[in-house]
Amino acid sequence: MHVMDASDSRLALVRQWVTEDLGFAEARIELASADASFRRYFRLTRGAHSYIVMDAPPEKEALAPFIGVAQSLIGIGLNVPVILARDLERGLLLLSDLGERQYLSDLLAGRDVERLYGDALDALVRLQTRGGEAARVLPPYDRAALVREMELLPEWFLDRHLGLKPTAAERAMLDRLFETLAQSALAQPAVFVHRDYHSRNLLITDEANPGILDFQDAVRGAVTYDVVSLLKDCYVAWPRERVLGWLRDYRERLERAGFDPGADDEQLIRRFDLMGLQRHIKVLGIFARLFYRDGKPGYLDDLPRVLAYTREAAALYPETAELARYIAERIDPCFEAALARARSPAATPKPGAGEPSSLRPPGR
Repeated sequence: MHVMDASDSRLALVRQWVTEDLGFAEARIELASADASFRRYFRLTRGAHSYIVMDAPPEKEALAPFIGVAQSLIGIGLNVPVILARDLERGLLLLSDLGERQYLSDLLAGRDVERLYGDALDALVRLQTRGGEAARVLPPYDRAALVREMELLPEWFLDRHLGLKPTAAERAMLDRLFETLAQSALAQPAVFVHRDYHSRNLLITDEANPGILDFQDAVRGAVTYDVVSLLKDCYVAWPRERVLGWLRDYRERLERAGFDPGADDEQLIRRFDLMGLQRHIKVLGIFARLFYRDGKPGYLDDLPRVLAYTREAAALYPETAELARYIAERIDPCFEAALARARSPAATPKPGAGEPSSLRPPGR
């Protein structure tokens, strides 16, 4: 259950907007969720009908990307929230409500796993094969963006979380690795990339499953990015052979839709693994940053899973073996102790506390 602070000025603004401007005087307002940004979502209920209010403080979160991407996704037949009302000056949107049933809960319970992944892969293939025109206006997921994301690892995970400062040789190893991973991504066919296509952003819906959320950071980038976000999910893990079976199924769906992924099975798996490594290197940094900078401890519990993905992928290929050795020799010996320190009641920082002024990189 989400607890709301009665002194919350943004909540007061939401209440004023929905009651005075939109006319929902008798509606009940509850916090639906808060994501890994400054956005929050409130559920507005009046009688048998419910809606979602997105609260995006305009000085911190722009609404234009969400609105533009939502219109594009609706245009290609995907199930995303419909924008019913907007106040861009105050950073508020009224959206249709796709429900509360995240993919994650059913996947963790082992319910309808094959059907859920089949539906998610179908929606992803539709996005990638019909979203070409929309993708042309999206920011490119270029080398600078890919490397900038991976730099979150040494800044937030290694230094801030583990207390590790890479030596000159270790820094050179990371530079070589980051370049290898960036070039692998850039060599792939470029498509519409949701950028966070995973079990917490997919909702189980009765019609047009899945409902798709959190798409406002979409970019034009590597074809394997979203499929690795889905199949090597930071919140649920599956045996590798099962993952590779779904990846081959995905390839077949792409080809049936007339899209050439630009690689044979072996090349596709390698690109998938290296793309996953780039993503999980980034996520280790992001989850640490969410704790130390933003005061959000909930993502600490997912660090072991993300590190396991990173360790496994690094060990698969000669060009990433240096990272596998670094994890074994430098990260693994101090990882559990660092996690225990962070989980201690006295450790949770206030949002923004202790952040160096230089460490405000964009991206997720």
